[in-house]
Amino acid sequence: MKQAPQLSSLISKISGFSAGFDSEMLSSTILDLYEFTGLYIVDKNQQVLYWSLGLEQLTGISSADVEGKQSRPELIINNNSEEQATVSVSGANGILVELKKITRVLTDKSGEFAGGIGLLNLPSEAVAKTVLPKTSTTTKQNFHGILSRSPAMQDVFQIIQNAAETEATVLVRGESGSGKELVANAIHTLSTRSNAPFLAINCASLSSNLLESELFGHARGAFTGAIKDHSGFFQRANGGTLFLDEVAELPLELQAKLLRVLQEKNYIPVGSDHTINTDVRIVAATHRSLREEVKNGRFREDLMYRLRVVPIFLPPLRERREDISLLIWHFIGRHNDKRVRIIEKIDPAAMKVLLDYRWPGNIRELHNVVEYAFAVGRGSTLRLSELPPEFSEPRIEALKPVYRHSPSRDPDDEMAAIRQALEQSQGKAGAAADLLGMSRATFWRKRKLYEL
Repeated sequence: MKQAPQLSSLISKISGFSAGFDSEMLSSTILDLYEFTGLYIVDKNQQVLYWSLGLEQLTGISSADVEGKQSRPELIINNNSEEQATVSVSGANGILVELKKITRVLTDKSGEFAGGIGLLNLPSEAVAKTVLPKTSTTTKQNFHGILSRSPAMQDVFQIIQNAAETEATVLVRGESGSGKELVANAIHTLSTRSNAPFLAINCASLSSNLLESELFGHARGAFTGAIKDHSGFFQRANGGTLFLDEVAELPLELQAKLLRVLQEKNYIPVGSDHTINTDVRIVAATHRSLREEVKNGRFREDLMYRLRVVPIFLPPLRERREDISLLIWHFIGRHNDKRVRIIEKIDPAAMKVLLDYRWPGNIRELHNVVEYAFAVGRGSTLRLSELPPEFSEPRIEALKPVYRHSPSRDPDDEMAAIRQALEQSQGKAGAAADLLGMSRATFWRKRKLYEL
């Protein structure tokens, strides 16, 4: 990474610029340019004012965890302590990362110490290419196949661990592609049923008649083509775990039959008059709100309560931004193993759009994007031109924009818009900046200016 000396030079020259520059615009532009490097800023009391997205990706530590708080001892910038050194930073989950640290002191107009700017980078490009992908897949960030270093996911992992020790029915709620089946598999693996079968069925993929036959089996002669007895998922998963994906799509007539299984622990196959006992743990999943489905008459309320004894909510990937680069390198590593193409680094322009993208298809979509890049590109660098067409199309925000930033806006209007964006994004600075059409660096500067 060759940007550190250039940034140091820029910082040292800022005070020498002529009055022809707007100093606020200059500062904002510099922060925009270095958003994806390891840049941080502290005030005279060593409180962190700014923590770049580059540092989030480098360490796994989100800006929300450090901004407004005291700087870590290894990152302190004292008066007259411009330095170049190598420091060990404790990143996500306690992983130590060796980083090159360059700092410059900032003073106020009277020459008094006002804080400092620090730049953290890996010692060399060689380390960046080899160490980052390896550290991104350490076991500390891999919970039974679920990769994450997001604090929100650590809470999910704990619920999975606790629920697995019981026989309670679990309902996993999350958007498509967010990893609901991985959660079900983790619950099964951690439970006392781990040596028994784990079976999964998508309730939205079959017609009502076929789904009933697949779940509960059928007797010979039950319908045309039923030439022999067929054991369903409940029989084949006996003693183990059955994962019902998209359970909200289950037809009402089958909901009654599923409720009986949960209450009585038995069922009758299609076309049969014999009851079969079953011992199956149910983990269900949906991207819909079952409460809303109940209100609309599409789902039984009694079944909803039976299924959601332990609800688990999976946050979408856009709310786990620290996981994006982790997952990108994970999937790159898997494709590198096939030896068709070896990707060793990602072009900064490509990484920027990957990090800015809202990932409506979540982890499944991210995997598909990496697979696409391997299919259409060649060489050791993943480039912007190798990403799917949607990455070059205008981005449509998932949240309703509250305001678009303009240099000519009245300050009171701008302050109100920033406050509204923070409320709408539930305090998430990155999402609020997106709503306003600002870079995170500009948003940080405006928020500090208005003391919001």
